[in-house]
Amino acid sequence: MVLDSLFSKKSLLVAGLGIALLGCQNNSDTSDNYASKSTQTPQGVVETLHGVEVHDPYRYLEQESDETHEWVAEQQQAGYAYLSKINNKQAVVDRITELWNYEKQTAPFEHGDNTFYYRNDGLQAQSVLYVKGKDGVERVALDPNKLSSDGTVALSGVSVSNDGKTIAYGVSKSGSDWQQWQFIDVATGRALGDELKWIKFSRAQWAADNSGVYYSRYDAPEGGNLLADVNFNQKVYFHKLGDKQAQDTLIYERPQNKDWGFAASVTDKGDYLLISISQGTDSRNRFFYQSLTDAKAEVVELIIDLEAEYQFLGNDKSVFYFKTDLAAPNGKVIAIDVNSPDKANWQTIIAESSDPISNVEIIHDHFVVSYLHDVLGKLTIFSMNGDKRQDVDLPGKGKVAGPYGKRSKDYFYYVFNSYVQPQTTYRFDFKTGQSTLFAKPDISFNPDDYVSEQVFYTSKDGTRVPMMVSYKKGLKKNGANPTLLYAYGGFAISLTPRFSPANIAWMDMGGIYAVPNIRGGAEYGESWHKAGMFDKKQNVFDDYYAAAEYLIEQGYTNSTKLGAYGRSNGGLLMGAVLTQRPDLFAAVLPAVGVLDMLRFHKFTIGWAWTSEYGSADVAEQFPALLAYSPYHNIKPRAYPATMVMTADHDDRVVPLHSFKFGALLQDNQRGDAPVIMRIESKAGHGAGKPTSMKIDEFADIYTFLWTNFGLQVPAKIGQ
Repeated sequence: MVLDSLFSKKSLLVAGLGIALLGCQNNSDTSDNYASKSTQTPQGVVETLHGVEVHDPYRYLEQESDETHEWVAEQQQAGYAYLSKINNKQAVVDRITELWNYEKQTAPFEHGDNTFYYRNDGLQAQSVLYVKGKDGVERVALDPNKLSSDGTVALSGVSVSNDGKTIAYGVSKSGSDWQQWQFIDVATGRALGDELKWIKFSRAQWAADNSGVYYSRYDAPEGGNLLADVNFNQKVYFHKLGDKQAQDTLIYERPQNKDWGFAASVTDKGDYLLISISQGTDSRNRFFYQSLTDAKAEVVELIIDLEAEYQFLGNDKSVFYFKTDLAAPNGKVIAIDVNSPDKANWQTIIAESSDPISNVEIIHDHFVVSYLHDVLGKLTIFSMNGDKRQDVDLPGKGKVAGPYGKRSKDYFYYVFNSYVQPQTTYRFDFKTGQSTLFAKPDISFNPDDYVSEQVFYTSKDGTRVPMMVSYKKGLKKNGANPTLLYAYGGFAISLTPRFSPANIAWMDMGGIYAVPNIRGGAEYGESWHKAGMFDKKQNVFDDYYAAAEYLIEQGYTNSTKLGAYGRSNGGLLMGAVLTQRPDLFAAVLPAVGVLDMLRFHKFTIGWAWTSEYGSADVAEQFPALLAYSPYHNIKPRAYPATMVMTADHDDRVVPLHSFKFGALLQDNQRGDAPVIMRIESKAGHGAGKPTSMKIDEFADIYTFLWTNFGLQVPAKIGQ
């Protein structure tokens, strides 16, 4: 799923959309209200759930066993054999590599006298963290490429102390969600001896005096399976630099609420500790705080009701500012004086508008608000009392990432890109009210040779849905263009325009890249999200099918040249495509997908997604889940060409979903199209994947689609 760049100020647990790896089922598997009868047969497991007989023929693939490993090895070999026989894959690899090979640099961020930024020289496995001091001399602060020989050890987070002298950094191995945090001295590059373990979905937040960090962690898994055992009871700790982790101070826990997740932070002036409390992946949160100026202060439960999102923005002493969707699905900015916390005293600073708010930062004593206007970025500046100052002139129609800045500075940075324009960084100056170019990449193609247009279509129930359609200029709407339809549709994640050099390679091959903004995301605020949750999940699928039908009706393509692709929650969408509308597509790619909707909550962090999907444990929610669960709706019929994609270290969405689904789909394929598995080794849900592995994956996707469109992969691709 699209899970990167989700961290902002929300709990990282909210960003954790996925499941885990193959492994033992946990002890909750036989709760009385879930399975009234369970029988093992030669054909698998048969259970009676809420009075309904449910078959699970490949339950054994959930187990860490010789039989499972043998099956995985056979599937890996068969998938590789199929893909290796496709001619001209190297031409695709070469073009993607050529396009990918340009210097990429992020917007800078400042701490003390030091300025930090990431840069990748083009094809480095992982981007390198650089630092510049007052002398203006650039040097490497942290190079994750030196953490492993094959690039499969990645940075999972970096937190720089307020004085800019120490870096805390998280490391993830083979794409796992488990992190280890370590520390280095910026001036010398010397590694400090501190090490923090058993961390998921947490950052390190520095104390105001830079003496240590607040962080959240779980206890070590008791079941012994790090990649599949369920994770509950996250706790907040404080680690003092120089101490062993065993000496860390427990700041807050909630043993009576095992499914609460905690994100701790500190106000800019260090006067308050803030604890945002999530429950599952729901964007709603509780909010507690503790005074750090009074050693005897207790944690105060400011917002205890789980009724809305409350994203802390900053404070003026006892006045706390929040972005919230309370009675405002598109978002608004409010002020709460913690000395008078009753709701009747809350003040609206920036009212809800017709455009949803995607981000807010306080910079130069102004609110800088990032909006989505029909999915495209918009930046507006307000005073601290909510008066509009100006809209920021943007370089085009696309995505705005940011703003990145501090309240004490009179400037900020933002990054602009689109499906055909790479990330370009701009600096906005409050003194002039203008933006100037800060960093522009040197690329090996001309964006003017490509088109990225927004269209609107009507879904099954009459809902108007936007879609971005991108292709190379000169393409004719002859109804036969190879088309890749990518979507997600869940967890309030908005698919705003995002540049990828691999997409340019697809367009260079003559392909169309289309991304519909289906319900379940937040492109039109929380109401758009809710329209694709729980028993309304079918809206997500129907929006996607309507997008495909629009592309066919408008002469872009036809069903024999149309490919479907989605990751994680989007992989669930692909499972629905295969079981509900296999006639509509020539090829389908479910990647790291949630495909068993009756058991997803039984592995690692899967329980957290019940706030999005519901739970098969709940009798009222069970019928809707069973109705669309991809694994349970496979039946003998002709299916389109399918490549089920997963990875052996995915502890977000466990590969057992893909294993079981792929095995059953192969059994039930009655057509001639291939059904193969692509199982990556030493990889996880997607984050931290090295560049070479990404390029190879795209090349396999494109050549698989091209071949199953009945086309020959070109021997040479490019200008």
